[in-house]
Amino acid sequence: MQRSGTEVISVEPEVRAKRGVRAETEAVVAGTVGAAVSGAVALLLFLGALTPLWAVGRSVGVVAGIAVFAASAGAAGTAYMRSRRQPGQEWRRRIRPWQDAVDIGTVAAVHAAIAAVLTVAVFVLLQRSFEGLEVDAFIGTLAVVASAGFSGYLAYSSAAAMTTRKMSTLLVTYMAVATLGSIAAVEDPLWWEYHFSQLGTADDFSAFLFNSTLIVAGVFVTTFSLYLTRDLTTLAERGVLERAWAPRFYGIVFVVLGLMLAGVGLFPLDVSIALHNGCAAGMAASFAAMVLGSPAILRGLPRRFFVFCYAAFALLIGGFLLYAPIGYWNLTAFELVAFSLIFGWITVFIRFVNAITVDEADAPSPPGADAAPRPASRGVRP
Repeated sequence: MQRSGTEVISVEPEVRAKRGVRAETEAVVAGTVGAAVSGAVALLLFLGALTPLWAVGRSVGVVAGIAVFAASAGAAGTAYMRSRRQPGQEWRRRIRPWQDAVDIGTVAAVHAAIAAVLTVAVFVLLQRSFEGLEVDAFIGTLAVVASAGFSGYLAYSSAAAMTTRKMSTLLVTYMAVATLGSIAAVEDPLWWEYHFSQLGTADDFSAFLFNSTLIVAGVFVTTFSLYLTRDLTTLAERGVLERAWAPRFYGIVFVVLGLMLAGVGLFPLDVSIALHNGCAAGMAASFAAMVLGSPAILRGLPRRFFVFCYAAFALLIGGFLLYAPIGYWNLTAFELVAFSLIFGWITVFIRFVNAITVDEADAPSPPGADAAPRPASRGVRP
């Protein structure tokens, strides 16, 4: 039996509402489980003694950070794995099992790292605001329960509805939060006089956080390639992109960029200068290939996007000139500008492509489109 268009429109909001309620219910359950397990462990650790809000070693902040990391990782991983059954996610069920496992692991790790770093930062600020304060087992356990429960709920809600745009926002947030966390925890106050990679050379928690951030972010960028390739393939099939091989090219270059970024963290300067600099050069070359090659490879996208690409690359060159010949700022400042431009461009590129994909899909079909196939468009006008 064929349903009318009015009936289909009336059913769709109801289906979405039920799906949203189910996702919220599952998020609450995930947060509750994380809070209960974390609370039981925290109570055993805090019994019989007063505990500071933050200290290196036994403190409420350390326990809360570990609990938040575990709760967020479990919630985000579970939500992202279950979201494969949602409409529009069928393509994820066709990827290789090892790719799926890597994607789930990186999504879980990124959510967990963001939540843990923010949690530790809150407890550090609280300890400095209430100098000398120590709490009993009840207050300490309550703080851990609240932190783990809230983080687990938010992580599940975020990962359950992962989109290309949310992926890009998550990457930038993760890089900013984790990098600032490693800067705040560094023991050498003059690290910035050398270069940004100096953060990863010390044998302390700051170096571990910085290097692991680059490794996880690099693997996360490879996850981007799946979403980006899907969106670009959709545009190529609709005739927006003139180059049929463009999706595969950008998918491969994104994987190379991610692997090079992970290599920068995997091989710090004190481990191998050659491998570290080689990975950094590979990352720069991948970025240059995508930016400078975009007008020819991505022909069909709006011209304003290519203007943005050239502007971003011009700013990168300008930043280098301010470092090398002019000497306005040091290498650390240039590296910070370069990283900001690279990840800023990645974010805009992914969101731009996704926006065009959604606009093309939502475009009204002309009369008689049900009877005849829709003609392929010849690009998107500026």
